[in-house]
Amino acid sequence: MLQYRTAALAGFATQCWWGGIKVMVFAAFYGGTAIAGAASSMSLAQAITYTWLAQGLLVLMPWLGDPEVAQAARTGAVAYDRLRPVDAYALWFARTAGWIAARLLPRVALMAAFAAVVLPLAGLGDWAWQGPASAVAGAAFLLSAVLGLLLSTAMVMLLNVATTAALNERGIQAVATPVVIVFSGNLLPLALLPDAWQTALLVQPLAGLIDIPARLYFGQLGGWHALAGLGLQCFWIVALVAFGRLTMGRTMRSLQVQGG
Repeated sequence: MLQYRTAALAGFATQCWWGGIKVMVFAAFYGGTAIAGAASSMSLAQAITYTWLAQGLLVLMPWLGDPEVAQAARTGAVAYDRLRPVDAYALWFARTAGWIAARLLPRVALMAAFAAVVLPLAGLGDWAWQGPASAVAGAAFLLSAVLGLLLSTAMVMLLNVATTAALNERGIQAVATPVVIVFSGNLLPLALLPDAWQTALLVQPLAGLIDIPARLYFGQLGGWHALAGLGLQCFWIVALVAFGRLTMGRTMRSLQVQGG
């Protein structure tokens, strides 16, 4: 995946375009008169930084299964993975994690260079990617981002298993995409949603992809609350991996290999 540099540049350009649109929407929203509640939970500078952060981490969103797994399920090549002298779930998990990371790292680097360096140099510092609240917040964010990668992989593995059972990924992705976009905080920061929803939004697994790392980045979760956020990510990783292993085992036991 690291060889597809043109794809990385095209994805980066697209994410810059949509990031710019979302930044302008936030600027207009915060420029209004009825934003007292929103402003108390997230400032405009944080909302802008959140936008660039979310655009850089876009490929963490588990709305697509591993295309190699989908192709193997359709062609019958999935039988080869069943014959290998390794744990099939661990093999797919490692391959999926590498597939996500290889697309993630170049785009994050390009987005940081553009939003944190180029924009201030161009005189658009107010619309730039701001630094973390502190060095501790930055370190907590990096750890949370790694956990977010593992959490995303565990979720993609569920899509892989569902694709193997259904032999077609389109319907699964059509259902997963809107759910992931909304509840991960990709469409709108979860902090800007109603206060009555915050506890439920924070404890659900998709919050560990963007929302919890962002809260750590901004210093909104500190001390024991930061450990609780990281612990919540770990809990969902373990729970989803266990559930994924269970469903994969059942799927493979009843799998009918297609192809010659």
